[in-house]
Amino acid sequence: MSIMDKNFRVRLTVGTVMFIIAVVALYTFNSTPFRVIFGLFALIAALELLSFFKKQRNFRLFVLAVIELAFLFYGTLFVAQTEMPYFWYVILGVPGYDVFAYLFGKAFGGKIFGKSRPFPKISKNKTWEGTILGLTMSIGLVAILLAIQGAFATDWIYLFCGPLALLGDLYESYLKRQFKVKDSNEIVIKYPLFEKLELLVGGSEGHGGFLDRIDSTAFTAAMLIIINLFI
Repeated sequence: MSIMDKNFRVRLTVGTVMFIIAVVALYTFNSTPFRVIFGLFALIAALELLSFFKKQRNFRLFVLAVIELAFLFYGTLFVAQTEMPYFWYVILGVPGYDVFAYLFGKAFGGKIFGKSRPFPKISKNKTWEGTILGLTMSIGLVAILLAIQGAFATDWIYLFCGPLALLGDLYESYLKRQFKVKDSNEIVIKYPLFEKLELLVGGSEGHGGFLDRIDSTAFTAAMLIIINLFI
């Protein structure tokens, strides 16, 4: 089995388990378990981010890291104060984009647009096919839920969850490139405690840790807070 196949299997397993846990947590004790779990994930993600400074440090990197920490903070604030069905808009929109962009990228990447890449200097593995189809599926899933809820007039802003998820993912990719870090957990995973924690998100398989799992959600949630202030 190739490394890519192994990573895909781990991603699928971890993603499925995390989705089941999220659903159970959302529908128990007024969603408090979900909020607590997200907050813990954000805290560990912040520790991963701070560990980047073990590689290098300067003022520009400090500013970039502070911005990412702000996304984590306001994303957690959004989760802490949001009620259903808004959770579902974000869950369908953000992981929906991530999952389908990854799946379509693996299945069709390079078959329509060739070797051209949408973001070669930031995330060279992203394909046009995966990005376009991932966004399409994300917007479509949220649109269906909005239609079912009859909430297009009031909650249309959640259609942007997919595009915001893409921007959040790109920002974290840019951040890691600036720090010369491949995976968000590559430094902290060397410590026994974090080595065990990272197993919760499949972080031992060379495809990231907690920050890589919630970066898009945190960015999207933070942006939704800001956008809702002006509409």
